[in-house]
Amino acid sequence: MLTHRYTRWDGRQRVQLDAERVFEKLRDHLSYTDDISQAIDWLMRQGVEASGLRVVGLDEILEQLRAEMRQRYRRFNLRPALDEMRRKLDRLLDVERETLNERRAKRPELDAKRNFLERLPRSLSGAIERLRGYDFEDAVAAEEFGHLLEDLENIRRLEEFERRYGELFDGPQSLDYERALEVVREIEALRMIERELVAGRIETVGLDELRDLVGAAAVQDLEDLRRMLLLLDESGYLTRSAGRTVLSPKGVRRVGQLALRDIYQGLLRDRPGTHEDTWSGTATMRPEATKTYHHGDPLNLDLVATLKSSLARRARTPLELEPRDFRVYESEDATSAATVLLLDMSWSMSWEGRFAAAKKVAMAMESLIRSRYPRDYFAIVGFFTRAVQLKPQDLPEASWNMGDPFTNLQDGLRLAASLLARHPSANRQLVVITDGQPTAYFSRGRLYCEWPLSFGGISMRAAEETLKEAERVTRMGVTINTIMLDDSPSLQAFVDRMTRVNRGRAFYTRPERLGEYLLVDYISRKRKKV
Repeated sequence: MLTHRYTRWDGRQRVQLDAERVFEKLRDHLSYTDDISQAIDWLMRQGVEASGLRVVGLDEILEQLRAEMRQRYRRFNLRPALDEMRRKLDRLLDVERETLNERRAKRPELDAKRNFLERLPRSLSGAIERLRGYDFEDAVAAEEFGHLLEDLENIRRLEEFERRYGELFDGPQSLDYERALEVVREIEALRMIERELVAGRIETVGLDELRDLVGAAAVQDLEDLRRMLLLLDESGYLTRSAGRTVLSPKGVRRVGQLALRDIYQGLLRDRPGTHEDTWSGTATMRPEATKTYHHGDPLNLDLVATLKSSLARRARTPLELEPRDFRVYESEDATSAATVLLLDMSWSMSWEGRFAAAKKVAMAMESLIRSRYPRDYFAIVGFFTRAVQLKPQDLPEASWNMGDPFTNLQDGLRLAASLLARHPSANRQLVVITDGQPTAYFSRGRLYCEWPLSFGGISMRAAEETLKEAERVTRMGVTINTIMLDDSPSLQAFVDRMTRVNRGRAFYTRPERLGEYLLVDYISRKRKKV
């Protein structure tokens, strides 16, 4: 038997972390990079804040560290820190000089020692270091110097620290030698922890030292971050491959499910219209919904509802059935389709969150089709200066291409058409998500790249070669639906030409609304009520 005990919230209790929420936040960061390690680094630096859960990130812990250092800068000054040790040196040197003066008459060679003492370096550590090999004449001075020599490393450390950071300490409280050493140790420890956290090495930070310097809250925050990493390691969403961290197959599937969920949540807030399909295939009953039978409907009879209708009209036996009593299950015509999503991966897609939105939609479509329409064929083609096929497991870490920044839609259409040719279907379509008109093309096996004639202008040859490829795709019976994330006039003119050639559709939208259109359109073209 489970027993639950409730206590008053006092601010010290911690919200329990779970791998699902941590991975969901990691997925958000992964939308903006092709490196899972970088996404993890962003997650650790920003922390997690969602659904009542808040885990402080490294950036906030670092700010706490720096606030502790600033507090010491504003409170203390180091100017008199070495005065006490310098007075000790001056006293023992005075004693040594007096002894030299007393013995000088009988030992003239002591003048050399006197001259040596007059030429000591000005810095305290330098003077002590020079005196290390000096043979004192006075026993008391020699003994005092022995004590002073024991502090040489601390004196040198304090001098170096004051040289580098002394101007930062402008507070009203002057520190003596011992307290100054304590502050130096504290600042050096804070800086060491800072370096470890900046480098992301949270496991090497000593919790006891962090507690003494910053407080128990910072320790708890760091332990939460360590637990986040542990949850990711144990979740099965990540794995190691070729010496680097990558998404596991489970992680890839989960990314697609989360993308699909996000888009559906958006649909609940805004219900767009449907696009009915003129192609019908097998009918699928919907047992949760019935309707009155009309001539021509599939006779999927709901016997219980039919008998109840007769009894409600006239409760006696034998039952008298009339045409209006018949109730049938509603059904849906289901079609199969072959779809290739062409994803623009050129450099301009990095602007305004375009690629992040497009990638999320691609993952959502892959998850949707795999789970709800497993008989459909779905492939993804990425195009930049050239086109490549993207596997589902590669998609979460895909990113725009800075090294090949041009837009080769022609090669994307060619590769997508070749994939559809291997999967015959009455419903074949290409969905192009892009923000720019073509700037690269192949001709007789040779790659050509050309910048637009002006900002927002047209690359004439690339546009013409792309339209020729669109004509070839059209002759195959493939529909091209183009979704544009930019509505400049020259770009719109090119898309309109391609749409007229193919008799497909073109839509202009913003990145944040991309998924709402695309998934609803796909589903509504798959099914309609009858």
